[in-house]
Amino acid sequence: MKTREQLKRLSTRRHRKRLHVRRRLRDNIDLPRLTVFRSAKNIYGQIIDDQGGITIVAASSRDKSLRDGLGGKKKTDVATEVGKVLAARAKEKGIERVRFDRGFYKFHGRVKALAEAAREGGLKF
Repeated sequence: MKTREQLKRLSTRRHRKRLHVRRRLRDNIDLPRLTVFRSAKNIYGQIIDDQGGITIVAASSRDKSLRDGLGGKKKTDVATEVGKVLAARAKEKGIERVRFDRGFYKFHGRVKALAEAAREGGLKF
């Protein structure tokens, strides 16, 4: 069991890492930001307009349209499907270029699978 101090230190470290990654994304503020969140079971992707502060497009493994076809697949395969759907929805809205915000996650595994599927779907970042 982690102590309260250990949890606070972990949370602070994650926050600093997230800010470090986001600081690099500030260069192209005019482009929307594709952000990724992954939990133990699900993965979520959003394309956010930082100037307006709104979510333009979102997709997740919990979407009703995706949930039925994902049963029995591995987590990286699910992330790939979410990336494809996210790219398709972005194309419908006319978005072709984005900035990729991986948060404090390493570009590895499910995050990488989602990013590569979005690239294959036509998003450029």
